[in-house]
Amino acid sequence: MIHAFKLGCAGLALLLLPGCIAKTALDVATAPVKVAGKGVDLATTSQSEADEKRGRELRKREERLGKLERQWHEYDRECSAGVEAACSRRSETAAEIAELRPTIPAES
Repeated sequence: MIHAFKLGCAGLALLLLPGCIAKTALDVATAPVKVAGKGVDLATTSQSEADEKRGRELRKREERLGKLERQWHEYDRECSAGVEAACSRRSETAAEIAELRPTIPAES
């Protein structure tokens, strides 16, 4: 009776194992493709990620331009009040504004 039970278990194992072996063989065969695919996904930037990055950079330039314009107005008031150093800083700030402005697209 025990001998029959062992034979039954062995027969059942033989029926089930080929599926497990085939699945393992498939996993082993497809592993390099999956790994390469993950590497490509990590190495490439999606269009939406590129758009987000461009948007962040644009907002930083716009913020910098706003700060420079506020500084220019302050230096202009000081220069008008007779502070010579402010006149020099106003000119330097105007040059930086002129350099930064073309990198910001015009609003429609």
